[in-house]
Amino acid sequence: MSPLFELGFEFLILLGEACVFFALCWLVAKKIDNWSIVDVAWSYGFALVGLQVLATHFFVYHHLEGQGLLMAIATVLWSLRLGTHLAGRVLGHLDQEDGRYLKMRAEHGERMPAQMAYFYFIQALVLTILCLPLLSSNPTGAYGPAQAIHWVGLGVVGLALLIETIADAQLAAFKKDPANKGQVCERGLWAWSRHPNYFGEWLVWIGFLLMSYNSTYRGVPGLLCVGVMYYFLTRVTGIPLTEQQLLTSKGPAYADYQTRVPAFWPRPPRR
Repeated sequence: MSPLFELGFEFLILLGEACVFFALCWLVAKKIDNWSIVDVAWSYGFALVGLQVLATHFFVYHHLEGQGLLMAIATVLWSLRLGTHLAGRVLGHLDQEDGRYLKMRAEHGERMPAQMAYFYFIQALVLTILCLPLLSSNPTGAYGPAQAIHWVGLGVVGLALLIETIADAQLAAFKKDPANKGQVCERGLWAWSRHPNYFGEWLVWIGFLLMSYNSTYRGVPGLLCVGVMYYFLTRVTGIPLTEQQLLTSKGPAYADYQTRVPAFWPRPPRR
């Protein structure tokens, strides 16, 4: 079996599993009448895939080391951090639905469950595509120790997670102060970028690109995912939807913030 055919076969199997997983998630979301839980399910989904890859290679191929082991562990740790962060925000307030889904309810009305079925399928598809670096990082017959590029990639992932953690902590501290109600956070990393958390998230995939590089696939699956994540974060579900909500809730204060601080790429604050 050629490596490309093997990767395609693994992709289709994972897509089927992801569709089942998100179908169950859809049933739960419909039952509790809160579609926001898909964000938590999507985030934790990567950890499940990472653990499955580890188990498959250990019990079926009886071999997992070097690059593949490093990539799987990094994926699981990243997924657990992101999923736990979102779980605290979503599952702790199941009586409150995220603004994105409230807007979709207003647009689709009684067709919301059907619309969400399609939306959840897209989540399954995107998750499967974004797992390609992981699936391609340890092709059968191409085992070997981690190289310098893989350790550099791990360092990039570590830096990205640090950026996200600091940005989340700074924003949480800002929101806890009642005096900041209605104001825009411009402290720390938020003075360098309007969305440092999204920049950190994209940087994770740069790290995964480097970590997944090998002589079989040449990092092409990872490069595809870097492009997909950049597109979604900057053009689809990330910055555009978030900024719509913030302009509605913060008004002129956020509009002024937009004129002074870049949306994605960080730069030093202007005096």
